[in-house]
Amino acid sequence: MIIARILGTVVSTQKDERLEGKKLLIVKPINLDGSDQSGYLVSVDTVGAGFHEKVIVVGGSSARLAEGNKDCPVDSAIIGVIDSFDFVK
Repeated sequence: MIIARILGTVVSTQKDERLEGKKLLIVKPINLDGSDQSGYLVSVDTVGAGFHEKVIVVGGSSARLAEGNKDCPVDSAIIGVIDSFDFVK
C-alpha cells in the first residue's frame, strides 16, 4: 500500500468494457511528511475520493481484489481516504 494525493482525473471514451463506469484518477505518491515522491499513477477509485485528498492506494493483484474490480484489467486502486495518520521517527 502507498499513500498518495489525488491530482486530477482521466477521461477515456475508448477503453476496455470492464472499465465502463469506473472513475480513473491521477494520484501522486507522497512521503509521510507530505512531500511528493517521483512519478504518477492512474488508479481506479473505489471509495469516492476527491481532489487533493490523501488516499491509500494498492497495486497488482490487491487492486483487482478491491470492491468492484474483480476480473477488471486494473493495476492500481484507491481503497481508502485518509483522515489523519501518526508516525514516530
